[in-house]
Amino acid sequence: MAATPPKPAAASPRRKVSRHRGEGQWAAGHYTPLNGNEQTKKDDDGLNVRTRIETIYSKRGFDSIDPGDLRGRMRWWGLYTQRKPGIDGGKTAILEPEELDDEYFMLRVRIDGGALTTQQLRVIGEVSQEFARGTADITDRQNVQYHWIRIEDVPTIWNRLEGVGLSTVTACGDTPRVMIGSPVAGIAEDEIIDGTPALEEMKRRVLNNKAYSNLPRKFKTAISGSPVLDVVHEINDVAFVGVRHPEHGPGFDVWVGGGLSTNPKLGVRLGAWVPIDEVPDVYEGVISIFRDYGYRRLRNRARLKFLVADWGAEKFRQVLEDEYLGGRKLLDGPPPEQPVQQWRDHIGVHRQRDGRFYVGFAPRVGRVDGTTLTKVADLAEAHGSGRVRTTVEQKMIILDVEQDQVDSLVDELEALDLTARPSTFRRGTMACTGIEFCKLAIVETKQRGSQLIDELERRLPDFDEPLTINLNGCPNACARIQVADIGLKGQLVLDANGEQVEGYQVHLGGALGLEAGFGRKVRGLKVTSDELPDYIERVLKRFQAEREDGERFAAWAARASEEALS
Repeated sequence: MAATPPKPAAASPRRKVSRHRGEGQWAAGHYTPLNGNEQTKKDDDGLNVRTRIETIYSKRGFDSIDPGDLRGRMRWWGLYTQRKPGIDGGKTAILEPEELDDEYFMLRVRIDGGALTTQQLRVIGEVSQEFARGTADITDRQNVQYHWIRIEDVPTIWNRLEGVGLSTVTACGDTPRVMIGSPVAGIAEDEIIDGTPALEEMKRRVLNNKAYSNLPRKFKTAISGSPVLDVVHEINDVAFVGVRHPEHGPGFDVWVGGGLSTNPKLGVRLGAWVPIDEVPDVYEGVISIFRDYGYRRLRNRARLKFLVADWGAEKFRQVLEDEYLGGRKLLDGPPPEQPVQQWRDHIGVHRQRDGRFYVGFAPRVGRVDGTTLTKVADLAEAHGSGRVRTTVEQKMIILDVEQDQVDSLVDELEALDLTARPSTFRRGTMACTGIEFCKLAIVETKQRGSQLIDELERRLPDFDEPLTINLNGCPNACARIQVADIGLKGQLVLDANGEQVEGYQVHLGGALGLEAGFGRKVRGLKVTSDELPDYIERVLKRFQAEREDGERFAAWAARASEEALS
């Protein structure tokens, strides 16, 4: 599959050539870049920027970086400039990019499937301590993000990471980003099928491959054979979900077109069952459809979800089969079964299929540091493990623990404030990067989320119902606000004195897995940051008072009166 589409045949002399540019789809012959981003990618492939970083920018410093690389192509290697300190949220949409840029970078380390050895985790921690002022946040896509990175240090960091098999390639940019996978793939007792072989082959085919390094926008992938549906498959561009076919046995159900941001859409099933050895072919076909047919005219319509919405699942499957699978028809298959449990994060102590145990634990809103990560690597090894995992809920798991080591490991994690027995609020609260480092953010999130956990644990110590609280610093939904029980979208609001302060628009009753859907927005329901604990306490007490037997928060929020939700 070529990186650049073939040029169209010359038009017939009798045929009038249309000047309509459509949506900028390559497959329709629209190759002329229709915006600055597309022009930047046409001028030079983002993968090529690595050479300039290594040979020019890291030697001459920040001021030597070409603007097209700085705010474009460097993302192909996981680098974004971070927000300059001291700029308040009211300036986010007003200032020019160069006014928001600090001379330091966020660097994202891709961790496909969340899979790490303790050696790799230790190197991640050491890099954090030496080059990133201790920062090392766990994201909700299983990555680790550094801050305060100097361009001068990037080649050394790459050498250190790549020396243990890690990479930052296409961790950002209009590319195939990290492939999320079940953090307990290959070890869980209840697993339907282990997707690891397919994930590894998918990586081999597309990473560092210029056939897939110029996509219309980012492309998000998920694969899991877990019956608890642990990779938020409904909100990925393509997802492979483990199912059992009544005739052919374990395989994968294919979903396409999911995504959140400012125009959220849940993925749709193609109705196709795929055996594991065919997953990479189907994956390559889907990503190629996006490359060739994806909309490139407007950035806000350049995700796969818009193409899927326009085509529908039936046409998408037909194009996939006819044009990208050589006419091979996919088998029809069943949908995944609804998971029994409401938590999908693997927190706590669980038996593995080999008789050993894995221990899932909860950092605070994904905020950790390099020292802590090296200590986790040491703890894992001291208790007989050489493998750890990250999850899509900003959590971590230590694998392969013998039964007689479990209790001491749990206690030692507790001493690091990494509890395997978290409260509902510690377990269910996530936060994006927020205004501390993100140039798109309007409000603070990480510290606010951590403080919120403490306050709710104090006020509601006996609340033990599954609940998710997701804080986002802007409308872009990196923390999945629309599919949380309580989703909080950062914005500036007016307080009781009529002054503009940090606050949140509230989304209530979103969900994935059990009954997927987007949260409800009550007209005018906004809350200041200072009022947030009071508001959530009030709503949860009403939920406890009004809920029916066994009713989940999302179901109650869908039927509750606006007064009860205010």
